[in-house]
Amino acid sequence: MSNEAVGPTISFADFRKVDIRVGTVVAAEPFPEARAPSIKLHIDFGAGIGVRKSSAQITKHYRIEELVGRQVAAVLNFPPKQIGKFMSEVLVLGFPDADGSVVMVGPDRPVPNGGRLF
Repeated sequence: MSNEAVGPTISFADFRKVDIRVGTVVAAEPFPEARAPSIKLHIDFGAGIGVRKSSAQITKHYRIEELVGRQVAAVLNFPPKQIGKFMSEVLVLGFPDADGSVVMVGPDRPVPNGGRLF
């Protein structure tokens, strides 16, 4: 259980500024150059957005071979972040487990790629 305080109250308009969408992992590969153990993800967000890349510190709970085909939620409107020689374009979302390792967020049923969280 987190000891972190609940954040300040925001408006629905503030929430809508964060563009959170669902996409399907179409490729995953090791990222040994990263400082923390990570995996490079290529995620298809559907027509109009296309495939975006992300570096995710998800090696504790996920193996590369099980990631392709999995739907994940990500923030699309953060600026790209250079991580070594890799440009991470989206932030894959997750929650910390009891040890602080990432458990990814995704829908519990298949949904169209590019769908926006509401």
